[in-house]
This record gives sequence, C-alpha cells and structure tokens, in this order.
Amino acid sequence: MLGSVYHLSKSLGRPQKGRLSRWRAQANRILQDSRQLKGISDQELLDRAKDVQWRAKTGIPLHTILEEVFCLGIEASRRTLGMEHYAVQIMGGIAMFEGGVAELQTGEGKTLSATLPALLRALVGKGSHIVTVNDYLAERDAAEMTPLYGAVGLTTGCILTPMESDERRENYARDITYGTAKEFGFDLLRDRLKQGVAAGGRKRRTLFSVAAGGEAPVQRGHHAVIIDEADSILIDEARTPLIIGLTMPNDASTVSLFRWCHRAVSHLEANVDFVYEPERRSAYLTDQGCRKVLLLGKPALIDSIDTERIYKHVEQALTAKFAFVLDRDYVVVDNEISIVDEGTGRIMEGRKWQDGLHQSIEAKELVPITAASGEAARITVQNFFRLYTYISGMTGTAVQCSGEIRKVYGLKVTAIPTHRPCIRKQLTSRVFANNEAKWRAIIDDIDQMVKDGRAILIGTPSVDASETLGRMMRDREIPHNILNARYHEEEAEIISKAGECGKVTVATNMAGRGTDIKLTEDLTTAGGLHVIATEMHSSKRIDRQLVGRSARQGDPGSCRFYLSLEDELLRVLTPEKMASLRKQATPNKHGELMSSWLSLFQKTQRKLEKLHYKQRKDMMKQDKHRTESYRRMGLDPCLELTEN
Repeated sequence: MLGSVYHLSKSLGRPQKGRLSRWRAQANRILQDSRQLKGISDQELLDRAKDVQWRAKTGIPLHTILEEVFCLGIEASRRTLGMEHYAVQIMGGIAMFEGGVAELQTGEGKTLSATLPALLRALVGKGSHIVTVNDYLAERDAAEMTPLYGAVGLTTGCILTPMESDERRENYARDITYGTAKEFGFDLLRDRLKQGVAAGGRKRRTLFSVAAGGEAPVQRGHHAVIIDEADSILIDEARTPLIIGLTMPNDASTVSLFRWCHRAVSHLEANVDFVYEPERRSAYLTDQGCRKVLLLGKPALIDSIDTERIYKHVEQALTAKFAFVLDRDYVVVDNEISIVDEGTGRIMEGRKWQDGLHQSIEAKELVPITAASGEAARITVQNFFRLYTYISGMTGTAVQCSGEIRKVYGLKVTAIPTHRPCIRKQLTSRVFANNEAKWRAIIDDIDQMVKDGRAILIGTPSVDASETLGRMMRDREIPHNILNARYHEEEAEIISKAGECGKVTVATNMAGRGTDIKLTEDLTTAGGLHVIATEMHSSKRIDRQLVGRSARQGDPGSCRFYLSLEDELLRVLTPEKMASLRKQATPNKHGELMSSWLSLFQKTQRKLEKLHYKQRKDMMKQDKHRTESYRRMGLDPCLELTEN
C-alpha cells in the first residue's frame, strides 16, 4: 500500500543525488577530522570554540568554517553525551545549514543532528531557535543538549508555557533557545501588543493597555530557526493562524442564544433546511431553513438579537453537531471542552475554536458556556516563520509535501539515507465492510502476535477508537497500555516500554512523540515491533509517522493497515455515495472485502490532501491582502483594528 514511500532513494532526481554525494563526502571528512580532537583538553576545546566564534562575529562567511565548527560540536557531543554523530546525521546538519528541510527517517537521531547547524548559526551572537512540537520535547531536548553547547562556550535557553516575561526575555537572550512554534509566535504578538506601535513607527490604540514607560520586548529578533517535525508545523498547523483573543461580553442573552441554537438544529432537515459539506466541515442554511429558524419559538432573552447573528450561530451549531466528534476532535475534561490536536493526539492547552464554534460545542455537550473571543492580534504560521533570516527544518515525512514547502517557504526537501538499511515488512492491507468485522480481525491478529512473542503498536485516529479497542482486548484478556489525550502524562513511560516481548500499546497518534521504542534482544529475535494502523489518516504523511515506528535503525519490524467502509476517512463522502458503495460491497463470511477496495481509501486521502492544501492557499491569499491593506495604512499587520 505505502511501499513506494519507503524507497524514495530510487526516485531521487539528479540535483538531489548530487547534493547527497557532496554532503556524504563532506560528512566523512568531518568525522575523520573530528577524531583528531580526542587528544586535546576540555579547555583547549573551549579555546578553539571561542576563537572560531570571534571569527564568526567579525563577519567571515559561516560556510567557510562549517567543517571546523561541526568537528568541535561532534567532539563536544562525544565528551558530554557519550554520543558520536553518524555520517547521515552530519549530512542532515549540512542540509539544514544550507537552508533546507532534511528528511531523516524516524529513529535516525534528528535531535542530535540539529545541534550542529544550531551551533554554527548561534556563533554570530544573534540567537538560534529550535522549534519542537510540544513543551515536553522542548524542555527535554534543551536539558539534554545543554552540556554539548556548554562545552563550546554557548548558553542554552528554553521557552515554556508557564514562564513570565522576565524569564522569557532571559531565555531568548541565550545563544540557543528551544520552544514551540505556538510560544514563539504568541511572544511575537504579545511584544507587538505591548509596544502598540504601527509598522510605520506611529503609536496606535489597541484593546490592550501598554505598560507605563513601555515594557521591553521579550524577543530580541528572528535570526535563525530549525523546525523539528517541519511538515507537521509548517503544513498541518499552518491551517490555523496564531491568534491572541479578546474576551467578549458573555451576558445572559449570549448564553441563551448558544443553548437555543443547539436545540433548534434538531428541528432542521438535512438537504432541505440546511446543507452540510463534510469535506469542508461546514454547514449553511437554505432559504427554507432561514424561514424555519425565524418561525421557531425563541426565549425572550434573544428577541433583541439580530437575525443574521442568529443564522450564523445556528450554522455553527450544525457544524458542531456534524463535523466535530467527542473523543476525536475534543475531549471533556473537568467539565470543559479541550481541543485534541489532529496531528499528535495531544490536548491543545489554552486553545479555542473561533467565531462561536467553541461555545456551540459547549452547548452540544451541555457544559458551561465560556466567553467567546475576538481577535486582538494574529499572524499566520507561514508569515511568522518568514520573519527569520535563516529557516530550515527536519522531519521523517516531508517528501510528499516538498512542492508546497518549496513554494511557500523557499526550502528544498532532501531525503537523507538511513544509517542502516530499512528491513520493514509491509504486509498486505485488509479492508472490511464494517468496523465490527475489522475490530474482530485486529483482535485475532493481536492475540496471535502476542503468542508469537511480538510487541505491537496500534495506531488509532481518535480517543474513542482507542478505548473501543481497549475494551475488546480486556474482554479477550490481552494486557495492553493506552496512550491518548486522556493519558498523555504517562506518555514517555508507556512508549519506552513498548519494545518488550508481548507488549501491546495503543496510541492515537505518533507524530513528535520524541521517545524511542527500544527493542529488547528477545523481541529482535522474535521479529521486532509490529505496527497496526486501524485506519488511514487524512494525510499519507501521518500514516508514515506511525509506520515509521517499526524497523528503525536496521531493526526488524512489520506493519499492516486495517480499513473499513465505516472509517472516519470516508465520512467526507456524501451519504448517497456511501449508500452506493455499501450496495456494491460483497464481503466474505468474515466481513472482509477484496483488496481492490483499497483504491477507494487512497483516492479519498488524496482528495483530502488537495482540499487541505487549497484551504492553506486560500488563507495565505486572504492574509496577503489583509497585510498589504494594513501596511498601506501604516499599521502593524499583526494587530487588529479597533473602535477605540
């Protein structure tokens, strides 16, 4: 099914082959030269680093000292971490320094690879940022790599969500700073709001008060950035801009409106009163639906609310009902709605959907209605990263979106060879008529694999699916661990033990988990880790992130996809289309369909990938027009206009 993905080197073009040959020769030379530093003292290593830092600050081109600096970084890693970079990690470091995205396969050591270009960019004294997908990884990577940077005279910082302004300013002032795109982006917006300064330098009014005397920005600039899980951050997260919200009035009439709209949608008929577009995850009222909404009985509290606002919130209530699913898109924690990140399966702390959608979902789940939020400041992910003079990244899955990354960010994607050959076995995908038959087949295969001494990692697209599978395994008395948005605190421990014989681990998503699944010797002998994908995701890259957990660093491993006509991926198809497909389906006595049905899932996945690309493209186009308009007025495009 995904076999072509794992042999990308066979289809590399000449320019990429040329780059790889040059980088490999350079990496081998760097490794050889670095070993000559083993005999020098720690002080001499530091003195050499200070000398090269002085030369960098005088303006010497960094590419002329790349090999010397990489040698110092590799030797510092040997002494402080007990790890020596592989040639492919050095190649990845060169690719990132030259302003590209290095596709380093899962398990190839991206964290260590990034230290070399980060160190080189930091020498000029303007700061080097490393972006990770969550606070846990930012804090872990900063702590682990601090001794390496310290050995060559550089300081390390880390930006975490709970930090106050003074602590953030101190960490940004250090040579190399780790953090998430969210924290870096919001710090930029908060700095702009505090300053309240237009792009042309004129003071302007905002809905945020400016501290007396003007508080100094926490960020000192945007010199160089390296983005881990680059495709996830630059592509998937780029569908949603970074927005600092304003708390809007939440009076009794507003709360009553959301509650009433939730009840009102039960009186509306699909394709008569409203149309729901599953591929866009949106709904709109027809003329007949608008008339019906007007005629429905309403509480006196909302009589004064204008008709257009009522229509808008009814449409949001419809969207909440049909497009957003409990335990897939969000979970209820302590009587509050918490958004689940589609790409990582983690709870997105402090995030809310805009335009009343979040409150519509609160009404749907019968939890307290929180205050809606407007916008005080915003920036798209694309425009935020364009602020950096030097941008680069690394990921295990970027080749599929290389065209978009090149077009939007001007970055070349290069697939770096693995340190050892990949020997993963891709087993034939199985397709079933319904979820019940699919789950039965999965449980049977898990049971057999456990008896054979294999470890199994099962990927599910939602919290609900993982817990459904968990209940079935408990019924069959199969010991297992579940990792989803409800159990994220135990993440590192669960993942670290997933490589033991007989271990069964269920995870909602594996992007950016950051913790290696290390195989025991017994498991290696038994055939390694087996990955079960219970559905195809909306992007092939997310499928690769899951599958890439098996057969790392030359270990044995295998994977298989299990699909059904009730999968979430197919929910974008119209009810008529699905009814037609079910009529055509002729399953065997076990509920399994012929393998030719696989093409339906592949086509639907490609359709969704194109749709999401179009959404990002449209958002960029709108943001470009907005930015140009603000700049013509001499205003900061990050700050929203206000009535004040």
